[in-house]
Amino acid sequence: MTIAPASGEPPLAPSIRLDLDRRRRLGMVEAIWGEHKSAEQIALVLEQLHAASELGLVTRVDPAKAEAVGSLLSNGPQAGLALVHHRQAHCLTRGPLPDADPQRGRVVVLGGGSSDLAVAAEAQLALQCHGIPCELVLDVGVAGLQRLLDQLDHLRSARVLIACAGMEGALPTVLAGLLPQPVIGVPVSVGYGVSAGGQAALMGMLASCAPGLSVVNIDNGYGAAMAALRILSIPGIGAQAGTNPGGWGP
Repeated sequence: MTIAPASGEPPLAPSIRLDLDRRRRLGMVEAIWGEHKSAEQIALVLEQLHAASELGLVTRVDPAKAEAVGSLLSNGPQAGLALVHHRQAHCLTRGPLPDADPQRGRVVVLGGGSSDLAVAAEAQLALQCHGIPCELVLDVGVAGLQRLLDQLDHLRSARVLIACAGMEGALPTVLAGLLPQPVIGVPVSVGYGVSAGGQAALMGMLASCAPGLSVVNIDNGYGAAMAALRILSIPGIGAQAGTNPGGWGP
């Protein structure tokens, strides 16, 4: 499939080189950053991924760009292959997602509030693209700590926790101080003034006194999901490890 840019420039395909060996090397599908790519570039990438029998995952795609990509692909040789815009996650997928495999262990993605939803949903979708059972738990921020405490028994059954939080970013520290499993903090660019687009949350997480807390970059839900995937890939970390199948502790 050849797609020429609207401006009439030469076709884009020769400039696209995908990492089609990533699944074999790392056990991960290649995610495509969509925010700074044109609809034409994204459509070409998705066509090449399909030609390689690989699932397509594109992050940071708004509805207008998703519609433009869909229009371009509708005229291609694989026009019938489902293209899905996951609006909450701001992501595109093309091709069927794998069934969740409970033997790989379960991940819970938490968000302090619904303002963290886009980042948390990106993490959840990225894990679903790899067949990881994943649950989303929102509105457990520290401003209403009782909401989180009510969830602790349920959270103990997860192998990895991903905590997305803006403002002062305290949620991952609280989790890492209460629960034994790996906690991955995701600063979110939400909050007034001195929150500084997620900088305050990032600094707070990096300065955490909770031992062993891991932190990824601001709004990087995909990166947190891949960190969780690496943890789950360690022998003995999956659902069969420990005395509580799928989780930690007794």
